[in-house]
Amino acid sequence: MNQLTDPELISAWEKLEDLSKEKAKLERILNLEKEIKQIQKRIEENKSIISAGEDPELSTLAETENLQLLEKEKNLKEQLHSLLSKEKAKGPKAILVEIRAGAGGEEAALFASDLFRMYSKYAQKKGWSQKILESRPSDLGGLKEAIFELKGENVFNKMKYEGGVHRVQRIPETEKQGRVHTSTASVAVLPKPKKTEIKINPNDLKIDFYRASGPGGQYVNKRETAVRITHLPTGIIVTSQTERNQLQNKENALAILQARLLEKRERDQLEKLGDKRRSQIGRAQRAEKIRTYNFPQDRVTDHRIKKTWHNLEKIMDGDLEVIISALEKAEPEQ
Repeated sequence: MNQLTDPELISAWEKLEDLSKEKAKLERILNLEKEIKQIQKRIEENKSIISAGEDPELSTLAETENLQLLEKEKNLKEQLHSLLSKEKAKGPKAILVEIRAGAGGEEAALFASDLFRMYSKYAQKKGWSQKILESRPSDLGGLKEAIFELKGENVFNKMKYEGGVHRVQRIPETEKQGRVHTSTASVAVLPKPKKTEIKINPNDLKIDFYRASGPGGQYVNKRETAVRITHLPTGIIVTSQTERNQLQNKENALAILQARLLEKRERDQLEKLGDKRRSQIGRAQRAEKIRTYNFPQDRVTDHRIKKTWHNLEKIMDGDLEVIISALEKAEPEQ
């Protein structure tokens, strides 16, 4: 009887129940899609009969049937849209956002810092909570890397569009001749795994502790509070040094590792499925250029939907909803 209260057994049953519910929902969606395609095929067949005009009586029957089929198609599409909308709204309520400076040296690090500020302001507007898990500053106050957690309603469904390479065109503060430079920063948006999704064997981890460092590499803490974790089976390495407490940094690093392992698992699954799912606007590849911020022309352009907005300062101040709403509307219903 004691086995029935075993936490691992309970967790397994809960996961099985969740998977069964998920399977039933997916089957409903697939059946609706199949029925819609069958109706559309029948409508096209009737159109061929009508356009041929060989048999007036048969053409009249085809026209009557098409009216009924079009009504049925409309109802089924509404059911499908309702199901898909419910699934969308149930997205992960906690995510990890990684920002890394790319090409452009110190200017790229300053741009990465600007993106971090933009997302922080947007999160405040949406009422999401934020926690910094890792931060590596540059010499001039930029960010070489920042990893932070966002929690709140609809957080993944909104932020998933931000993954990819962001490009900035502007005159850097260090530029004396007034020339416009182009720099980049990459953004990755990772769902935070549930406890049952990713299990890590402690024997698969190599954990190192070291002294945290700040800009220029100088040590900011005399104690070894920074943590580096290597996942031996995959070779994934994560670090955290934002907290003054070794245990908190270890927890932060493990949270980053779990998200990276989930991302790897999803990426491997997508590669097996082929390019079908990759056509979606959301979840861009890490190396895919998605957006350009042009300061001299006061515009931001999203290359996925070929749309441009002005008033760049307002957007950089967290007014991202106008862009994200446009991406939501453009995303195909998959």
